[in-house]
Amino acid sequence: MASTIACFTTDNVSPEDQSVIETPQGETKSTVDNSLSKAESHELPIDRTLVSDFKQMKLEKEAQKNWDLFYKRNTTRFFKDRHWTTREFDELKACRQFESQRLVLLEAGCGVGNCIFPLLEEDRNIFIYACDFSPRAVDFVKQHTLYCPERCKAFQCDLTQDDLQDNVPQASVDVVTLIFVLSAIHPDKMAQSLQNIFRVLKPGGSVLFRDYGVNDHAMQRFKAANRLGHNFYVRQDGTRSYFFSKELLAELFEGRGFRSLANDYVFRETVNKKEGLCVPRVFLQSKFTKPHQSQTSP
Repeated sequence: MASTIACFTTDNVSPEDQSVIETPQGETKSTVDNSLSKAESHELPIDRTLVSDFKQMKLEKEAQKNWDLFYKRNTTRFFKDRHWTTREFDELKACRQFESQRLVLLEAGCGVGNCIFPLLEEDRNIFIYACDFSPRAVDFVKQHTLYCPERCKAFQCDLTQDDLQDNVPQASVDVVTLIFVLSAIHPDKMAQSLQNIFRVLKPGGSVLFRDYGVNDHAMQRFKAANRLGHNFYVRQDGTRSYFFSKELLAELFEGRGFRSLANDYVFRETVNKKEGLCVPRVFLQSKFTKPHQSQTSP
């Protein structure tokens, strides 16, 4: 069944797929078949060739270095500010129990602050913990003119092994945003990252998730030489990307004690005016909560 969606316009599409995940300035309407069940039932032929074990170990060992080099090359210019966040995640406004409540948010994987600074501008009664794998990205956040220690605390953190509680009190966060972050983590370490987040989230608190969906156009562009595993690929710059099915995502979160409230695909089209291309994008947008009866991590 066809439905009307927003056709996102991007005038400067990077050779890497990261640039097309940001909301562009203009929108047009487009009608496409958005039945993912149909897409999933006709999956692309699977090439069993994988990147060598030696290279995979090297990529894992150098993951932080590769993201740090990414921010060294691009500084704060690569991603656009995510002003779409409050539009698409109403919970950022609706999760307060009373209007004057000071909301505490954790942006896990904050990059250079494209999400947190629009939020700090829009909401004067919010405190944000912001962490990133890349020390260089965290430095850019701290150098931003809107960065204020009274309203924001930025710190470097590897979600797969560093304890968030070293910087964030246990069960103190109302909302965690996990936006195009989990896909960059090795699948074997995703559960550890979610358990880390679970500990600092309040009972009844929410995780707002958005990331790449299976059979997204970026996934289809990868060659066999970039394949690390099932739905897992490496870019030319050494950064990696996983493409989620909603079933796997639900299994990951529920296995760490979360309860699923919403979990579905978002269909968009990205337009490259310069090259006259309009390609289909598949993202996964979800909401998970920490049940009130769970006071400790699983």
